[in-house]
Parts: sequence; C-alpha cells; structure tokens
Amino acid sequence: MCNHRSGPRPAAARRRGLASVMALCLVASVNVASVHMASAHAAEPSATFALRQLVPEIALKAARAALEQCRSMGAQVTVVVADRSGAAQVLLRDRFAGQHTLEAARQKAWTAASFRLSTAALAAETEPGRPMAGLRSMPQVLAVAGGLLIEADGSVLGAIGVSGAPGGDADDRCASAGLRAIAEDIAF
Repeated sequence: MCNHRSGPRPAAARRRGLASVMALCLVASVNVASVHMASAHAAEPSATFALRQLVPEIALKAARAALEQCRSMGAQVTVVVADRSGAAQVLLRDRFAGQHTLEAARQKAWTAASFRLSTAALAAETEPGRPMAGLRSMPQVLAVAGGLLIEADGSVLGAIGVSGAPGGDADDRCASAGLRAIAEDIAF
C-alpha cells in the first residue's frame, strides 16, 4: 500500500479501500466466469438438433410430376416419396400399375434414403463379387434403378422411388422429373 502521509490510515478509509478492491475483484471474477462459461458452453454439443423435412404438399408435387412423366412414356407406375429416414410420406399408384410396384417403389425410396445413395449406384456397388454384395440380402434393400435422393444445399430431405416403368432407367427418368419439379421449392 502506498501512503504519502506519515502514519497509519484511519480505519474508515481502510474499510472503504478494502470494499472497493473487493468489489473490483468480484466484478472481475464474474466477467472471467462468464467468459469461461460461454466458451465451455460453445464447446459442449447441443442436446438436440434440427432436421429439414419435406412438407406433404411438396412431397406430393414430386410424386405427381414423376407419375406424369411415366404416363407420358406410356408406363403405369407407383411413386413413393419418403422422408429422410425412409418412412413413406406419399404413395401414388396409377390405375394399372402392378400390385408388386407398391412394395418395389417403397423399397427403392427406403433404400435411397437409408444408404444416402441412388439405388442405381447401390446396384453397381453391390454386384456379385463386390465387397458390398451382401447388402442386397438385407431386408427392404432393393438395389435396382428407380430410387433417388432428394437433396438441397447438402442436406438429405428424403428420397423418391418409382416402380413399374419398363426398366430401372425409365424409373430413374420418372424419379428425376419429380426432383426437377420441386427443385425451386426446396432450394435454401
């Protein structure tokens, strides 16, 4: 303590000085603790997270566009639009689409959503003799063309599966028409 006067300071002055120092220390401690808590909070992972998902109206728009594309090619199909986990949001079956197309379209959408890969690409990766060939024997996996991911700005929003057109390539063309129909709607 620096004192220009000779002799001790009066007790009241010492108490005021001590109170001021303690108040400054308290403010500094609170500020340091706040900064520490803020940086610790930023480093901790959140207990929740948000996902983007298609609303039913946009899922239906994609399904209708895919169905119309197949109709223009003379094909009767079933279209399923699934959410990002593979659960069906929309199912459209044309009048004369075969009964098997209901399950095939659903499985294509589920497979694309689950593997985050088009079913045509998965088919190529799981051909006999390939390291991932065993995936084809998993329940619900349908590794044939006709299932595409619905993505926007790097986020998977869902998948679309089409079955009933003459060949997987035609199913893919119809599914692509569904994606094009909603491209502006899902752009972030």
